[in-house]
Amino acid sequence: MSENEAFKALVAERAAAKGSAPAAAKAKAPVLRPRDASTLIIIDSKGAAPRVLLGKRRDDLKFMPGKYVFPGGRLDADDKIMIAARELRESEAEKLMLDMKGHPSPARARGLGMTAVRETFEEAGIIIGGTAAASSEIAPPAENPSLESPAAKTWRQFQAHGFVPDLAPLTYLARAITPPGRPRRFDTRFFCVEASAITKSTDHNDGELSGLVWMTLVEARELDLPPITRVILEDLGERIAKRSLDDASVPIPYYFNRHGTFRREMLHLPASSA
Repeated sequence: MSENEAFKALVAERAAAKGSAPAAAKAKAPVLRPRDASTLIIIDSKGAAPRVLLGKRRDDLKFMPGKYVFPGGRLDADDKIMIAARELRESEAEKLMLDMKGHPSPARARGLGMTAVRETFEEAGIIIGGTAAASSEIAPPAENPSLESPAAKTWRQFQAHGFVPDLAPLTYLARAITPPGRPRRFDTRFFCVEASAITKSTDHNDGELSGLVWMTLVEARELDLPPITRVILEDLGERIAKRSLDDASVPIPYYFNRHGTFRREMLHLPASSA
């Protein structure tokens, strides 16, 4: 399936879902503001065909139960202030700022990269990290652990392995906003990184994902995937085929709803920045 065919299939799925919803349910559905979120696609390029890491969401979860997804989750305030071994590349930070909703800021852009790294550790036990500077010691335990955010606790566990997050290897691949009417809505940024950037694999797992599997892009299409994940896989396959993952000038596919129509637009850096 080509990227264009995948997008057309996603548009058809959105239209069918919209048409089947009862009018009363549409009228009563609360309008949820999408929350900032990030996902990380890890690419293992060693074999004959690139493979990506996916995990199955628990069947009892409210959002996308039983679906195979990439590790990811929503931005936390502590992600914006977490120290890093290396920061995002300037091109990726600038692209994350394009059409950023609410109050755009470099801290939010940086935090989105941090979220992708944290969630990958949280859900898959994988550390994308580097050595902390001598002055960047592990923070002492909170005076009141009950007031510590889950993200802060996860970062403390991450640092306990002797590393701090490394944002430099991350490539910003795509963006998608969950359509209205869903039980959860996210403004998700999809990052990708080569498996060679993995510093350490641990047994840490918060239980949200099970059955972690490495799949080629062809094999992944046979899994029970959310429609948008299928489209992102096609975007990834196109970038891999064109060997353009490291090309900062490539625009970012952006998927969202406008006036009831599912759309795909491309976010471009100014020519002077690319």
